[in-house]
Amino acid sequence: MTDATDRYEQDLIAQGARRVVGVDEVGRGPLAGPVVAAAVLFDPARLPAGLADSKRLTATRREALAEVLLAEAEVGIGVASVEEIDEINILRASHLAMMRAVDALSAPPCHLLIDGNLVPRECKHPATPLVKGDALSVSIAAASIVAKSHRDRLMRDLAQHFPGYGWETNAGYPSKSHRLALQNLGVTPHHRKSFAPVHKILWQA
Repeated sequence: MTDATDRYEQDLIAQGARRVVGVDEVGRGPLAGPVVAAAVLFDPARLPAGLADSKRLTATRREALAEVLLAEAEVGIGVASVEEIDEINILRASHLAMMRAVDALSAPPCHLLIDGNLVPRECKHPATPLVKGDALSVSIAAASIVAKSHRDRLMRDLAQHFPGYGWETNAGYPSKSHRLALQNLGVTPHHRKSFAPVHKILWQA
């Protein structure tokens, strides 16, 4: 497994951008729960080893790295709610969460490296989109780790209040057991009503 590098960050720093921030979101695909984004700024001299796309890490490794990042890097976290996802669509809500994460930093960035092929329309900062950026840029990889760790914790907490859907393990994604629970237990306030499997159950009801 090849780790992400700081090549993109160093190129921008060489051009005079002192605060280069990686941004990523987690949670576009689930049927339940918010979408969460993180923005991460490193001290280039203190990069944790083993940064990679959060989906390629074990849960234990991801949690350990998230703790290091929260302690040693500058981190902002942003959330867009289920209500916002249903109101403005998941892409716009993802972008909203990203910009909230950037706004949560202690100072404005000089340049953003954003996972994906789009810069959010609300973005007020110089920014570069990077397709599969979480596998290329250490800052984006770090953002994906922090965002996933944070969202997984949120879903484990929600699972305690709404047992039976398996959110503590499926994080709201449409696993077979989650779909079955939707049929048997019904739709909760934390389900995304604009997503087809949930909408279909509501329509049938």
